[in-house]
Amino acid sequence: MKKILINENPWQTRIAITKDDVLQNIYFAAHVENPLERVFFKGIVTKVLPGIQTAFIDIGQEKAGFLHISEIDRELAIERMTDIDDEDAPVKTSTARLRQTVDISNILKEGEPILVQVSKEPVYEKGAKLTTCFTLPGRFIVLMPNIPRIGISKKIEDREERHRLKDILRELLPEGMGAIIRTTSDGRSKEEIKKDVDFLVDTWNTIQKKFAAAQVKERIYEDIELPLQIVRDHLDNDVEEVISDTKESQHKIYRFVKMIAPEYSQRVKLYEGSSSLFEHYHIEKQIEAALDRKVPLKSGGSLIIETTEAMCVVDVNTGKFTGKKSLEDTILKTNLEAAQEIVRQLRLRNIGGLIVIDFIDMATGSNRQKLFKVFEKTLREQDKFQSVVLKVSEFGLVQMTRKRSGKSLIQQLTDTCQTCKGMGFVRSLETESYTILRALKASMISANHPQITLNLHEDIFNYITNTEYNSILELEKQYKCKIMLVSQKTFKLNQYKIEKS
Repeated sequence: MKKILINENPWQTRIAITKDDVLQNIYFAAHVENPLERVFFKGIVTKVLPGIQTAFIDIGQEKAGFLHISEIDRELAIERMTDIDDEDAPVKTSTARLRQTVDISNILKEGEPILVQVSKEPVYEKGAKLTTCFTLPGRFIVLMPNIPRIGISKKIEDREERHRLKDILRELLPEGMGAIIRTTSDGRSKEEIKKDVDFLVDTWNTIQKKFAAAQVKERIYEDIELPLQIVRDHLDNDVEEVISDTKESQHKIYRFVKMIAPEYSQRVKLYEGSSSLFEHYHIEKQIEAALDRKVPLKSGGSLIIETTEAMCVVDVNTGKFTGKKSLEDTILKTNLEAAQEIVRQLRLRNIGGLIVIDFIDMATGSNRQKLFKVFEKTLREQDKFQSVVLKVSEFGLVQMTRKRSGKSLIQQLTDTCQTCKGMGFVRSLETESYTILRALKASMISANHPQITLNLHEDIFNYITNTEYNSILELEKQYKCKIMLVSQKTFKLNQYKIEKS
């Protein structure tokens, strides 16, 4: 069973979702930060670039957000295009075809205000990704106020239930609006869904009124606070308990659940243990493990996860697992276990974009097909974010894409190493020593001094005096200069200072 664990501190809120005490998702909200994802802004168009079909929108942040033509809703495109009259608008033209025939400079003009929603937080050197294909999440549906299309969760498999829910939404939604039917809608009555629809439609009307009165760059609307978001999005029959470690938070969540899902209100509890909530449920150690590049598997195999700005690579290794039958059976068992763990790690680490997985090579085609089906099924059932998986390539790789949402776990919890500058490694003791010796030699060539003092990190001092002392004697003989080495405990490994006298 699942648990939602909410740890509140004056500086930060953390929410963990566990399944059978294994961490599945982790969320953070620093109280000094203002998250941007899902927030609506009254932006102003600062630059339109037809060459890449992108407009840059100032939303009052450090970097302008970018709006690609693929994120402009069809109705706005038709409305803004100066060369298309309303009566001649290609109403039946597909959105994809429309985007191929229009130019973004005919839709947006520099200096004009526009309502935008942040679909992705700023990542690395990029500003926020913006959209006009708006979404407003509720308990049972996600309202799409300007996209008249109805989608439904793949996890609702019963055909009759899918038809019932779609018919209800067609009846309830105002003209021109659409929705995505969430898994939590399964089995819900028309009255329950209507309550959700009415609330979201009222919210959209409020956003439109605020946009008309707001100043440019103003934040118009943002989603409810993070703990309530997580409860709204994850609370279902599989959740055994929602546990908070402060009375204030527990009361707030209880009132929220009582309003949106009263049948689950008794599952909201207060933690009163002597140790911290996350320590009690072993969350701290699991968070630390989620930052490691190596992930052990129960069978003795392992995953190696490497993430770059452009993509993520996952390597599967058998490790100590030897199996009891044939080599092919051993490899298949390791790959199937790895497939389950990879899905958990993608969720937990919040990894999106292009992902390449190097499973262990299998000789049997049926085994490769079995692995692919298990991996695809696990993604569909356990990961709420959209993904596309390609079959095993001729090089034995599985390629996939997964929707990005916010920052990855690494980006949230770490900074670039000040020593290696993000390279992932530092120069060896030998390499640093030789660099310093070359600098010492260069300083002796440029000036004639009777004595030079070389201040070094203690490890470099030990390496040179033990391994390269003859080199020091050779330099003294060549340049007729006395060299004194001094160990400095406060120096960094690559730090040195040459003093001449």
